[in-house]
Amino acid sequence: MIENYFPHLSATQKEQFDHLFALYSDWNSKINVISRKDIDNLYTHHVLHSLGIAKVITFSKGTTLMDVGTGGGFPGIPLAILFPDIRIHLIDRIGKKIKVATEVANAIGLNNVTFQHGSAEEVKTQFDFIVSRAVMPLDDLIKITRKNIKKEQINPLPNGLICLKGGELQREVFPYRKIAEIFDLSDFFKEEYFQTKKVVFVPL
Repeated sequence: MIENYFPHLSATQKEQFDHLFALYSDWNSKINVISRKDIDNLYTHHVLHSLGIAKVITFSKGTTLMDVGTGGGFPGIPLAILFPDIRIHLIDRIGKKIKVATEVANAIGLNNVTFQHGSAEEVKTQFDFIVSRAVMPLDDLIKITRKNIKKEQINPLPNGLICLKGGELQREVFPYRKIAEIFDLSDFFKEEYFQTKKVVFVPL
């Protein structure tokens, strides 16, 4: 499925993506990071959904991201596989979830990721982009992470926040309506799951 939408994967990337199902299934039986009913939909609902960000921007070499509220590693781990020349810092308040993400990344040999058990409020480092997947309302996320956005630009889009969101977003995006861009994932992916899924980009 991933290759249908990203046909230029290397042999290493294909192998890394292929290993995710067995790894997450195993870890999920010990530590619940994905709904038990949803594990069979791992590639559509979690991996491909995470890669929706890559349909909006191709990150330049050397780009740095922070994945806020990564849970078991989404969108951070799929993005780290797809873009081996960028660096991603994955953070979550729940230690068990960060443990799963760390173990999965180690098992597939990802060396462009770092992990932190904690909250984004504590992080002083700056990044080109903050990414997240439905972790909190947009306004709250912007207030917490605005301090973490670098001034120097190296990408086709200005530095800022890139969020995966679903459902009705008008009210949430309203305060940023003059600068935010909303991309429908149904424009990129044909699966029914993506009919209501969006990527929200807010330059900061």
